[in-house]
Amino acid sequence: MLRSVQDLEGYAIRATDGTIGHVKDFYVDDKTWVVRYLVVETGSWLSSRKVLISPISIGHPDRTARILPVSISKEQVKNSPDIDTDKPVSRQHEMQYLGYYGYPYYWGGAGLWGGGAYPGAMLTGVGYGKSGAEYLVAQADHTRAEAEAEAEAETEADQRQDGDAHLRSCRALLRYHIEATDGGMGDVKGLLVDEDTWAIRYLIVETSNWWFGNQVLISPQWIQAMSWPDATISVNLTRQAVKDAPSYDSSMPLNRDQEMQLHQHHGRAGYWAHEVRLENPEYHVIAPAAQGTIAETRDGVMPDKRHRP
Repeated sequence: MLRSVQDLEGYAIRATDGTIGHVKDFYVDDKTWVVRYLVVETGSWLSSRKVLISPISIGHPDRTARILPVSISKEQVKNSPDIDTDKPVSRQHEMQYLGYYGYPYYWGGAGLWGGGAYPGAMLTGVGYGKSGAEYLVAQADHTRAEAEAEAEAETEADQRQDGDAHLRSCRALLRYHIEATDGGMGDVKGLLVDEDTWAIRYLIVETSNWWFGNQVLISPQWIQAMSWPDATISVNLTRQAVKDAPSYDSSMPLNRDQEMQLHQHHGRAGYWAHEVRLENPEYHVIAPAAQGTIAETRDGVMPDKRHRP
C-alpha cells in the first residue's frame, strides 16, 4: 500500500513505555529513495530534542489514532547518540546510531535495507526461522566489515563535498522544481511511500505553472539528474508524454492497475518487476521496443524477446 508521506507528519511515536513525540520530518536516502529515518520532536520530557527513529523499529500503525508504535523504550531514546537533525548526518553518525540500537547497516549489502529484508521482516524475523533480534545480529555481523569500510570512504567523500551525506529532508524536497527534457514541468508537492519497504515510489508533481490544475506522478527511477543547490530534478520524459499519461487523483488510493497503466504509458518497467519476474520466470525486463511502442506485457512487465518460451 502506498501512503502520502505528508499524511504521516504529526503522528505520535509510541514507545514500549509511553509516547516519545511526534513526527516532524523524514530523511530520504537520495541514492535509493528510501526513508531512512523519521525526525521526531520529543516535547517537554526531553527538552524538545529532535531524535531519529529508524523504520526498522516501527510496527503496524494505528491510523485512526494517528500512532506509530515502535519497539524501543523512552529510556533508549533518551540515551541514544545525539545527532543534530539540522545538519547533514554522516555515515559515522549513522554507525553510532545503528550500532546503539543493534540494527544492521543498510548500506552494507543487497536490497533496499542491506540484508535484502524489509524493516517489518527485520523487526519480527518472519520468514527467517529466527527471532528478530537474532536476525539483526546475524545481518550486522555479516555486513559490518564491508559496511564500515564503505562508510569510511563515503565520509571522506562527504567531507570533500561540504558534508553531503546523501540524506535529504522530505520537507525540503517539496519545493523542488521538475525539469522535463523539453522544459519545466512543475514542482514537487508530495511523496508516495511504500508502507512495507519505506521506499519512495512516486513524486507528486503540481503542474499548475504549465498545465493548470493537474497533478502527475513521477517515479524516482525516471530521474536523470538532481541539483541540490538549485533545487531541481531532471527527468527523462517529455512534457507531452507526461500530459498524455493516466491522470492522478490524490483523493483516491493508488492501486496496482493504475501504476501498471502509468508505467506502460511511459514504456518503463515497474519497481515491482523483480517480484513479478520471480513469480513468472519466463519474463524479463527489457527496454521499450526500438519503434517506440510498448511490447505486449503481462502483469506490467515487458517480456524479454530474447528469452520468450
